[in-house]
Amino acid sequence: MQSKSNLTSKLAGQTIMVTRPVEQAQPLIELIESYSGSVYPFPVLEIVPLEDDSAAQTLFKNLEQFDIAIFISANAVRIGLSSIEHLPTSLQLAAVGKATARALQAIGLNADIMPQHRFDSEGLLDTPALTNVSGKKIIIIRGEGGRELLATTLRERGAEVSYAETYRRVIPKRDPLPLIDKLKQESISAIVVTSGQSLDNLIQIVSETDENQIELLLQQQLIVISQRTAEIALERGFKQKPLLAEEPTDAAIVEELLRFTSDLK
Repeated sequence: MQSKSNLTSKLAGQTIMVTRPVEQAQPLIELIESYSGSVYPFPVLEIVPLEDDSAAQTLFKNLEQFDIAIFISANAVRIGLSSIEHLPTSLQLAAVGKATARALQAIGLNADIMPQHRFDSEGLLDTPALTNVSGKKIIIIRGEGGRELLATTLRERGAEVSYAETYRRVIPKRDPLPLIDKLKQESISAIVVTSGQSLDNLIQIVSETDENQIELLLQQQLIVISQRTAEIALERGFKQKPLLAEEPTDAAIVEELLRFTSDLK
């Protein structure tokens, strides 16, 4: 039986880079540190409310006309629901994953629809509730831009779909040189990336200094929380197969880190 000190020092000597936005990174950072791991925070994404969200606000005032509201992220819950005064009791709520469902639960709401396995648009589209949507009116609450697969497929299935965009994802102004130095020193054990856009932002930040440095990044081991992000990483040229956490949770990310780092010893 391992002692408590052995259990809590399983990440000792490992440096994990966390790319989450500042306001969302702390719980994961603290969990990694609880196993004696070192964390290199390098946010590659900022979430900024839209200055003009009048189109979304108009839709929010008429939610009674919709059958289903789909929340694309915890940010969609946090920012979108902050300006919604009343949710019709007949409105079904859909969450793209567990983090989004937890964000709903935190304000006293439950997700009626959620994927059971793959936590992305593909997984959501596989749920029975979104398979037969002919004649349904659906509102997708999300950030500006993003993938069109969900809306396109729902429309093909006969639904009327509207977007309520409430925030933007922007690349923070970062000096990549300290990161490049760490990559050269091979001091980072793994990089946690939780979305495809975060991955692309990271590549862009590193490339802005010297495109030759991108090869250093492409050698790194990634920990991801969705199959989609893993696929994007391979498409972008990462040499090592990304490690996929079993669930999109901090605990599952750390479990994957523990498995990975134990193989390094």
